Amino acid sequence: MTEQNTRKGIMLMILTTLIFAVQDAFSLHLSETYNVLMVVMMRYWFFAAFVIAMGIKQAGSLRAAASTAQPGIQIFRSALLALEICVMVLGFTYLGIIETQAVFICYPLLIAALSGPVLGEKVGWRRWSAIGVGFIGVLIILEPGFGVFKPAAVIPLIAALMFAGYGLLNRYVARKDSSATSFFWTGVTGFVLMTAIGLSSWETMSGTDWILMLILCIAGASGHYLLIRVYEIAEASAVQPFAYFQLAFGTMIAIPVFGEHIRTNVAIGAALIIGAGLFTFFRERQKA
Repeated sequence: MTEQNTRKGIMLMILTTLIFAVQDAFSLHLSETYNVLMVVMMRYWFFAAFVIAMGIKQAGSLRAAASTAQPGIQIFRSALLALEICVMVLGFTYLGIIETQAVFICYPLLIAALSGPVLGEKVGWRRWSAIGVGFIGVLIILEPGFGVFKPAAVIPLIAALMFAGYGLLNRYVARKDSSATSFFWTGVTGFVLMTAIGLSSWETMSGTDWILMLILCIAGASGHYLLIRVYEIAEASAVQPFAYFQLAFGTMIAIPVFGEHIRTNVAIGAALIIGAGLFTFFRERQKA
């Protein structure tokens, strides 16, 4: 039985969103020069080496690190994440970070709404209220029928659906497997899948880009490990409002680094989303 710690889960979620925002920036930069499949494949090469080394250190052997009673689900959730990353990075190249994140950020609403029927978690009216306010913020950002709803917007929408499924499966496997086991399967499965589909897209990289790729790999590995820990120690519906912070962090990076612009509706929507997350945080703190 996993010990629940909502407050710690919330703080880890905020840190995770910051790491993911940094990761997105490096992914966009590299994908403007190199093939998306190659960029994601190289991330998983580092990721797999890291999780194998960590698995041996913690469990004593590869067999012990990979030990799970639910290998099918572990493989599926890990493959789902690898493919979602490809779809998301592709979205960056078409829409930029801000608009891609503005569409993608609906994934916490999917997780929070489905955590009750799928995982059997209790979602109180205050959490539903926060989720509802966040959803209004997303609608303001998207401006249904206008700018962001162009054909390319389907890309981050698909990524959001895939990541929501990954998030729910993280919580599901955490009932029987430790975060170390899930982390191992995430790295190894992604390595096998991405090498199979990405090796043919290999391109020679410059010396400077190798350094950027290393930073991207480190950010990716640490971010996904923290995300697994989040779902292991806290209910999905409690921590999801804080996933919206990724939109704010991504915007703060995209404007000065990539010259992107934030529209008024994006600022208003983001304020509502972050406000909903802060309300939930202070409510949980008050209850504690």
